[in-house]
Amino acid sequence: MPLSPEWSLQKAVFAALAADASLTGLIGASRIHDDAPQQAAFPYLTLGQSTARDWSTATDDGAEHVLTIHVWSRAAGKKEAHAIMRAVRQTLHDQPLTLEDHRLVNLRHELSEATRDTDGETVHGIVRFRAVTEPLS
Repeated sequence: MPLSPEWSLQKAVFAALAADASLTGLIGASRIHDDAPQQAAFPYLTLGQSTARDWSTATDDGAEHVLTIHVWSRAAGKKEAHAIMRAVRQTLHDQPLTLEDHRLVNLRHELSEATRDTDGETVHGIVRFRAVTEPLS
């Protein structure tokens, strides 16, 4: 059974982030999570909300995706969070990721934002991307 375009895209995004030496140099190895463990070491990334919409034409199937990556930092100020967000953008923006059962038409950065979390000590960064995929067959 072919993978859904959403899962195929998430797997490819996760693999690209985990393989990027500049990003893992900033956050450490094994700190990219689909669902963060209770006592996750800072800084780390989580794969956040993803939305998929039908993007089909009269002749071709397709999906438009909006995916969010969350950056979590406890360093003083927002400098660390901004550096990590920049590394995420450089790793994913306009990159030709290989998806299983689907083809990535494009992957574009749409938004980055860093705010102080309500706990007063955590900086929460959001990096949002838009992607379009097509099935391989």
